[in-house]
Amino acid sequence: MLIKKTKFKDLKILSSKIYYDKRGFFRETFKNKYINKKFIFTCFSYSKKNVLRGLHLQKRFSQGKYISVLKGEIFDVAVDLRKNSKTFGKYFSLKISDVNGLSIYIPPGFAHGFIGLKKENIISYHCTNYRSKNNEIGLKWNDKDLNILWPIKNPIISVKDNKNISLKEFIKINE
Repeated sequence: MLIKKTKFKDLKILSSKIYYDKRGFFRETFKNKYINKKFIFTCFSYSKKNVLRGLHLQKRFSQGKYISVLKGEIFDVAVDLRKNSKTFGKYFSLKISDVNGLSIYIPPGFAHGFIGLKKENIISYHCTNYRSKNNEIGLKWNDKDLNILWPIKNPIISVKDNKNISLKEFIKINE
Protein backbone atom coordinates (compact mmCIF):
# COMPACT_ATOMS: atom_id res chain seq x y z
CA MET A 1 0.00 0.00 0.00
CA LEU A 2 1.24 3.49 -0.85
CA ILE A 3 0.12 6.63 0.95
CA LYS A 4 -0.05 10.08 -0.61
CA LYS A 5 -0.51 13.27 1.39
CA THR A 6 -2.56 16.13 -0.02
CA LYS A 7 -2.54 19.90 0.54
CA PHE A 8 -5.43 19.28 2.97
CA LYS A 9 -4.09 18.53 6.46
CA ASP A 10 -4.67 14.85 7.35
CA LEU A 11 -6.60 14.04 4.14
CA LYS A 12 -4.78 11.10 2.54
CA ILE A 13 -5.01 8.99 -0.59
CA LEU A 14 -4.08 5.34 -0.32
CA SER A 15 -3.21 3.15 -3.26
CA SER A 16 -3.29 -0.61 -2.97
CA LYS A 17 -1.98 -3.15 -5.41
CA ILE A 18 -4.54 -5.40 -7.07
CA TYR A 19 -3.48 -8.99 -7.69
CA TYR A 20 -5.22 -10.49 -10.73
CA ASP A 21 -5.26 -14.09 -11.91
CA LYS A 22 -7.61 -16.33 -13.89
CA ARG A 23 -9.93 -16.66 -10.85
CA GLY A 24 -10.42 -12.91 -10.40
CA PHE A 25 -8.50 -10.58 -8.12
CA PHE A 26 -7.39 -9.85 -4.57
CA ARG A 27 -6.96 -6.39 -3.04
CA GLU A 28 -6.16 -5.17 0.45
CA THR A 29 -8.38 -2.15 1.11
CA PHE A 30 -7.20 -1.09 4.58
CA LYS A 31 -4.18 -1.40 6.87
CA ASN A 32 -4.25 0.19 10.31
CA LYS A 33 -0.54 1.03 10.16
CA TYR A 34 -1.26 3.62 7.44
CA ILE A 35 -4.36 5.21 8.98
CA ASN A 36 -4.04 4.71 12.70
CA LYS A 37 -7.61 5.66 13.64
CA LYS A 38 -10.24 3.84 15.63
CA PHE A 39 -13.01 2.98 13.18
CA ILE A 40 -16.14 2.02 15.11
CA PHE A 41 -18.74 1.95 12.35
CA THR A 42 -18.65 0.41 8.87
CA CYS A 43 -21.32 0.59 6.21
CA PHE A 44 -21.82 0.04 2.50
CA SER A 45 -23.86 1.92 -0.04
CA TYR A 46 -25.07 1.03 -3.49
CA SER A 47 -25.65 3.75 -6.05
CA LYS A 48 -26.70 3.64 -9.66
CA LYS A 49 -25.03 5.72 -12.35
CA ASN A 50 -25.54 9.50 -11.96
CA VAL A 51 -26.69 9.23 -8.31
CA LEU A 52 -25.15 11.98 -6.22
CA ARG A 53 -24.98 11.53 -2.45
CA GLY A 54 -23.97 14.47 -0.31
CA LEU A 55 -22.40 16.65 0.66
CA HIS A 56 -22.92 15.25 4.19
CA LEU A 57 -21.38 15.96 7.58
CA GLN A 58 -22.15 15.79 11.28
CA LYS A 59 -22.36 19.13 13.16
CA ARG A 60 -21.36 17.41 16.41
CA PHE A 61 -19.78 13.99 16.76
CA SER A 62 -17.84 14.60 13.56
CA GLN A 63 -16.70 11.53 11.61
CA GLY A 64 -13.43 10.63 10.00
CA LYS A 65 -14.17 8.43 6.97
CA TYR A 66 -12.13 5.88 5.05
CA ILE A 67 -13.75 5.35 1.64
CA SER A 68 -13.12 2.48 -0.80
CA VAL A 69 -15.01 1.39 -3.89
CA LEU A 70 -15.73 -2.32 -4.02
CA LYS A 71 -17.46 -2.21 -7.40
CA GLY A 72 -17.77 0.57 -9.96
CA GLU A 73 -16.35 4.07 -9.96
CA ILE A 74 -17.19 7.29 -8.14
CA PHE A 75 -16.17 10.91 -8.31
CA ASP A 76 -15.49 11.58 -4.64
CA VAL A 77 -15.52 15.03 -3.02
CA ALA A 78 -14.45 16.28 0.41
CA VAL A 79 -15.03 19.90 1.49
CA ASP A 80 -12.91 21.25 4.35
CA LEU A 81 -15.17 22.84 6.97
CA ARG A 82 -12.66 22.96 9.81
CA LYS A 83 -12.92 26.50 11.16
CA ASN A 84 -9.20 27.29 11.52
CA SER A 85 -7.97 25.33 8.52
CA LYS A 86 -5.89 26.97 5.78
CA THR A 87 -8.08 25.14 3.25
CA PHE A 88 -11.46 26.02 4.82
CA GLY A 89 -14.20 26.11 2.16
CA LYS A 90 -12.01 24.39 -0.44
CA TYR A 91 -12.70 20.97 -1.89
CA PHE A 92 -10.66 17.95 -2.84
CA SER A 93 -11.84 15.49 -5.47
CA LEU A 94 -10.70 12.31 -7.15
CA LYS A 95 -12.03 9.27 -8.96
CA ILE A 96 -11.99 6.08 -6.93
CA SER A 97 -12.77 2.72 -8.51
CA ASP A 98 -12.48 -1.01 -8.12
CA VAL A 99 -9.85 -0.87 -10.89
CA ASN A 100 -7.55 1.96 -9.75
CA GLY A 101 -7.15 0.60 -6.21
CA LEU A 102 -7.45 4.00 -4.54
CA SER A 103 -9.02 4.76 -1.18
CA ILE A 104 -9.30 8.04 0.70
CA TYR A 105 -9.15 8.97 4.36
CA ILE A 106 -11.21 12.10 5.08
CA PRO A 107 -10.60 13.49 8.57
CA PRO A 108 -13.36 14.82 10.85
CA GLY A 109 -14.60 18.28 9.91
CA PHE A 110 -15.14 17.65 6.20
CA ALA A 111 -18.37 17.39 4.24
CA HIS A 112 -18.34 14.35 1.97
CA GLY A 113 -20.18 13.36 -1.18
CA PHE A 114 -19.81 11.42 -4.39
CA ILE A 115 -21.48 10.65 -7.68
CA GLY A 116 -21.73 7.18 -9.20
CA LEU A 117 -20.05 6.94 -12.61
CA LYS A 118 -20.76 3.30 -13.51
CA LYS A 119 -23.99 1.32 -13.82
CA GLU A 120 -23.44 -0.16 -10.35
CA ASN A 121 -21.33 1.40 -7.59
CA ILE A 122 -20.72 -0.24 -4.20
CA ILE A 123 -18.89 1.89 -1.66
CA SER A 124 -17.44 0.93 1.73
CA TYR A 125 -17.18 3.51 4.53
CA HIS A 126 -15.24 3.01 7.75
CA CYS A 127 -16.17 5.78 10.20
CA THR A 128 -14.55 7.02 13.41
CA ASN A 129 -17.89 7.96 14.95
CA TYR A 130 -21.47 6.75 14.75
CA ARG A 131 -24.05 8.53 12.63
CA SER A 132 -26.10 10.98 14.64
CA LYS A 133 -29.35 11.71 12.84
CA ASN A 134 -30.00 14.83 14.95
CA ASN A 135 -26.61 16.28 14.00
CA GLU A 136 -26.69 15.71 10.25
CA ILE A 137 -26.30 18.63 7.91
CA GLY A 138 -25.45 18.92 4.24
CA LEU A 139 -24.04 21.38 1.75
CA LYS A 140 -25.58 21.95 -1.67
CA TRP A 141 -23.75 19.91 -4.27
CA ASN A 142 -23.95 22.79 -6.78
CA ASP A 143 -23.15 25.71 -4.45
CA LYS A 144 -21.51 28.42 -6.57
CA ASP A 145 -19.14 29.33 -3.73
CA LEU A 146 -17.77 25.79 -3.69
CA ASN A 147 -17.58 25.66 -7.51
CA ILE A 148 -17.13 21.88 -7.58
CA LEU A 149 -16.42 20.62 -11.08
CA TRP A 150 -18.73 17.60 -11.05
CA PRO A 151 -18.43 15.32 -14.12
CA ILE A 152 -22.24 15.17 -14.53
CA LYS A 153 -24.55 18.18 -14.89
CA ASN A 154 -27.93 16.69 -13.91
CA PRO A 155 -27.41 14.10 -11.17
CA ILE A 156 -30.08 12.08 -9.41
CA ILE A 157 -30.46 13.56 -5.92
CA SER A 158 -32.56 12.57 -2.90
CA VAL A 159 -35.32 14.82 -1.55
CA LYS A 160 -33.24 15.22 1.62
CA ASP A 161 -30.09 16.30 -0.26
CA ASN A 162 -32.11 18.81 -2.29
CA LYS A 163 -32.70 20.64 1.03
CA ASN A 164 -28.97 21.01 1.81
CA ILE A 165 -27.66 24.49 2.60
CA SER A 166 -25.06 26.75 1.00
CA LEU A 167 -21.56 27.30 2.36
CA LYS A 168 -22.58 30.87 3.32
CA GLU A 169 -25.53 29.51 5.33
CA PHE A 170 -23.23 26.96 6.99
CA ILE A 171 -20.79 29.71 8.00
CA LYS A 172 -23.61 31.87 9.34
CA ILE A 173 -25.06 29.14 11.59
CA ASN A 174 -21.57 28.22 12.88
CA GLU A 175 -20.37 31.71 13.84
